[in-house]
Amino acid sequence: TKALELQNKMGGLFDITMDCEDGAQTGKEKEHAEMIVRIQNSDLNVHKMSGVRIHDYSNAHWKLDVDIVVPGAGEKIAYITIPKPTKAAQVAEMISYIQDVAKKANIKREIPIHVLVETHGALLDVEAIAALPWMQVLDFGLMDFISGHHGAIPASAMRSPGQFEHELLRQAKATVVAAALAHGVIPAHNVTLDLKNQYQTYSDASRARNGFGFLRMWSIYPTQIQAILDVMTPDYSEVKVACEILLAAQDAEWGPIQHAGELHDRATYRYFWELVQKAKITGQKLPDEVVKRFFS
Repeated sequence: TKALELQNKMGGLFDITMDCEDGAQTGKEKEHAEMIVRIQNSDLNVHKMSGVRIHDYSNAHWKLDVDIVVPGAGEKIAYITIPKPTKAAQVAEMISYIQDVAKKANIKREIPIHVLVETHGALLDVEAIAALPWMQVLDFGLMDFISGHHGAIPASAMRSPGQFEHELLRQAKATVVAAALAHGVIPAHNVTLDLKNQYQTYSDASRARNGFGFLRMWSIYPTQIQAILDVMTPDYSEVKVACEILLAAQDAEWGPIQHAGELHDRATYRYFWELVQKAKITGQKLPDEVVKRFFS
């Protein structure tokens, strides 16, 4: 509830993942899932930007999670996160089960699926996973991925600078991002372990965004959220230029134009259009004329 209150205070600029997996007490999985349904349907869930992480494929409770959460809050769930798959076939089976339960509950919308890539098998199958139906996000799970290497990757790589410099981790992160973007899926970076050092979170988010192409990042503590948003929000000066170019392009019926001595056409228009959309989503104030023409 504190997370939802913060989400509402900030105007819905970040998602919240309600956790049926690590967050549930052993033996109380059913009660925990039912509690999540109540919160999903509460007045606090104003923005409907709260997802649910279910148990992994090897855990017998994952179907129970789906049986409770989807019929109970399927119209409001922002997404369902699937953790720890070891191959694409497991994810495909879980998505199929979610679809069947949604259909039986007369839920007609697609429920976006997020998958945590945190095992050797998931990384090997990441292209196939990214191509599955209802996919929205591929999350990189650093700690479980390192643990799966049985000591070959040192514990120091769980934090910076090691997480960005160890070759196995560099390859894994780049592979996840490339697979996600190739299939129109959003790549999300792992957490920063340092809970209260906002500069460390900002630095990690900056390297993840600018060095690897991650478009989102997990937070595990409230003070991390603003630092991540600051990095993921487009630069204001670039957004200003983008707005000028799009307005001129529309005036030219989307033919080529010259702006500040540079040529622009449909290729750059696509880039700047996505940039302006990101700016709007992250809460930047856009010129009135841009809002009127493109978002009214």
